[in-house]
Amino acid sequence: MVPYPAWLNAGDNAWQLTAATLVGLMSIPALAVLYGGLVQKKWAMNTMMMVFCTFCLTLITWVLWAFKMGFGTPLVHTFLGDPRAILGHNAEQGQAGIPLLDGLMPNFRFGESSLAYFQFVFAAITPILFIGSVIGRISFKVWLVFVPLWITFAYAVNAFLLWGGGYWAGKGALDYSGGYVIHLAAGVSGFTAAAVVGPRLKRDRERAIPNNLLFVAVGAGILWLGWNGFNGGDPYFAGADAAAAVINTNLATAVAMMTWIFMDMAFSPEKKPTFLGGVNGMICGLVGITPAAGYVNGLGAIGIGLIDSAIVWAAWYYLPRYVWPFNKVDDALGVVYTHGIAGLFGGLMVGLFADPKMIEYIGLGKTSSVSGAGLFYGHPKQLLIQFLAALTIIVWDAAVTFVILMVITYVFRMKLRLPEAALEIGDIAVHGEEAYPADDLASVSAASVADEVQPLAGRAAKAATTAKDDA
Repeated sequence: MVPYPAWLNAGDNAWQLTAATLVGLMSIPALAVLYGGLVQKKWAMNTMMMVFCTFCLTLITWVLWAFKMGFGTPLVHTFLGDPRAILGHNAEQGQAGIPLLDGLMPNFRFGESSLAYFQFVFAAITPILFIGSVIGRISFKVWLVFVPLWITFAYAVNAFLLWGGGYWAGKGALDYSGGYVIHLAAGVSGFTAAAVVGPRLKRDRERAIPNNLLFVAVGAGILWLGWNGFNGGDPYFAGADAAAAVINTNLATAVAMMTWIFMDMAFSPEKKPTFLGGVNGMICGLVGITPAAGYVNGLGAIGIGLIDSAIVWAAWYYLPRYVWPFNKVDDALGVVYTHGIAGLFGGLMVGLFADPKMIEYIGLGKTSSVSGAGLFYGHPKQLLIQFLAALTIIVWDAAVTFVILMVITYVFRMKLRLPEAALEIGDIAVHGEEAYPADDLASVSAASVADEVQPLAGRAAKAATTAKDDA
């Protein structure tokens, strides 16, 4: 007997599963504790519940129909794949493949389960990211309905267009690991949802103080290192390009974080470096390099980290004050900036910095190697392609998000916002639990336990005495 089919490579399969697990950790626990620490303490449990439930709902949706919509055979020309379940033995143990990319890249050397799980964690993190736009007012029940619909009609379309061999993949658009499919989509959809659902309570907006910066640090650290799987796993092979993507990811992130901190020190109203500012810069670097990680060299990675962070820093301070609709929409955690704008400009900079000598797949014989080339390397058309692909994601995701919310409101007859009384209270009103119980409540609980235990102890002692007398 042998453990491996002839087509399976143990190293590639092990790396793909490891990379997928790293990406999964970016959602649970990283974003659960990052977002849970950023929000007011009365919303900490609601935030973490939404993150975990989104992870669950996406996986169920993914295996029942959405995976094949993004990575299967065409259903609607080059726009959408045919929905199919992946629950049978061949779907779990057969060789992985993306039909429209057959012959355009090396054959996969791992199973369909590895591909499906790797792509699932990418799908899951996208709506999890834009929880940060609508937290503190959206109905938990509405969110449970929204997630499967959004994965089906927004994410699966994005994935097919750019990764599954669909229209923009055929036109040569480059999105190495999700600057458009994930981050631009999250920023646009989150901003649209925030506009439709409405703002948080005025008092909450004015006093939006993080409840636990140590949780934020833990979540940010796991998010950063988890990104090694995010970008390092996307060549689908444990090759040289995967390693280059990892070092480029960390380099761009380091530059972006320090850029934001230096700009805070030089230009912010307080002229002080802050940890939250540094985290914003870190996320800008991670997001900005994502569409480019394996297509650019180290200088390109530095350029993306510097430029992307500087652009988002300026947008963060300027747009909410002076520019419509940014000054009207309450995007609670600024997802439209650190993911939407960062993902947009990261993708556009692929059209500038993509280096044709950065080889993703090595060509043999008459087959050309697979790489990308941007404006600075003699291919100005790439910038236009990147722009048009981004415009497609922006328009489609905004429209789909709006329509889904309208369907939930007028067809399902569900109120998007929590009642005002629940908004005042937070977690206790929605879930009946809170992250930081008050000391008096803890004392009452302890006293109640003591009241219950003491009679039991008395009865046990009396029984022991009776047994001794009988003996």
